[in-house]
Amino acid sequence: MNRNVRTLIVIVIALVTASAASIGVYLAVRSIPTQTVEVAEMHTVVAARPLAMGTFVTPADLKLVAWPAANPIPGSFASFEEVVNRGVVTNIAENEPLTEVKLAKVGAGAGLPPTIPEGMRALSISVNEIVGVAGFVVPGTRVDVLVSLSLSNDDSLTRVVVSNVQVLAAGTAYDQERARSEGKPIKTNVVTMLVTPEDAERITLASGEGKIMLTLRNPLDQAPTESTGARRASLLGPAPEPPVKRVVQGRPVVRAAPKPPPTPRYTVETIRAAKRSEETIR
Repeated sequence: MNRNVRTLIVIVIALVTASAASIGVYLAVRSIPTQTVEVAEMHTVVAARPLAMGTFVTPADLKLVAWPAANPIPGSFASFEEVVNRGVVTNIAENEPLTEVKLAKVGAGAGLPPTIPEGMRALSISVNEIVGVAGFVVPGTRVDVLVSLSLSNDDSLTRVVVSNVQVLAAGTAYDQERARSEGKPIKTNVVTMLVTPEDAERITLASGEGKIMLTLRNPLDQAPTESTGARRASLLGPAPEPPVKRVVQGRPVVRAAPKPPPTPRYTVETIRAAKRSEETIR
């Protein structure tokens, strides 16, 4: 038997042995009984499609999904009867669980009214593209309300009337429905804000007495805006002092305004090897 034949026989024996070992391990693992661990589940109501704020919930908008019973969602619902015929107070995404804080109370209806917390009011003001911050004032943003007034002493004043106001809606309901149907941006000519009754009175008075403007805020900036306002006289700074008049021998003499102080001079000492010199610069 030559060397090549012996080598071939060794390879065949190795392959057969490896295959037999692999088959044996596979059969041994397959014979191990499978252990099934049952996880306790509960049913939770989720949105079957995206629900916009103010939507009146119907059974077609809902579906039940399994949820681990060990980690229930606070305020969630287990049946359609607890959710149907209630208004949505915030936007809900598809497959998002519905909770008590996302729905209006039973019998409160749908639309904007259920989204207004107790003690607050929804106030709408007329705006244009400039007042509406070039279309960036959208539902959920926060703004400051400014008013510009013309005073009786031929002066003007601009000041923040109400700060950190939440925007509930932008544009009328007709504009929003038309924009969604035509796939166009919402034309914002009315902004509805969530304010206290006192702030509603201030904004209404300001809109009648002067010009209303809105400034957009960072949603993380919750500090109230504190400002004394800006007047027309403060735009150009303090006025220059008028020339002083005096009378010398019966003739008025105008003394020129004082000259501005001279430009300060600075002395620089320069040392080059053993030579020292001073230079004056302005």
